[in-house]
Amino acid sequence: MAKGFFGDLFDFNRDGKLDAFERAADFCAFEEMIKETDSGSGSYYDEEEEELEMAGLDRDELEFMDEDERREALEDAGLDPEDYDF
Repeated sequence: MAKGFFGDLFDFNRDGKLDAFERAADFCAFEEMIKETDSGSGSYYDEEEEELEMAGLDRDELEFMDEDERREALEDAGLDPEDYDF
């Protein structure tokens, strides 16, 4: 009897085994939980990401910039650099 990260929660057809679709659903749910855990409080991170996207900025690109470049990019986009933690 194969169990996923959440036991048999995603065994939709209740046959006691997780088929490929059920394993994928189990993994996707687990991955989403990890993303929220890694990003801190979840909702704050989502709001921050949305603000950056609306300003035409990419978090990954900002992380590779040095502090002065990042500050300038945020200010040019009309955002307060003090509101973001990289």
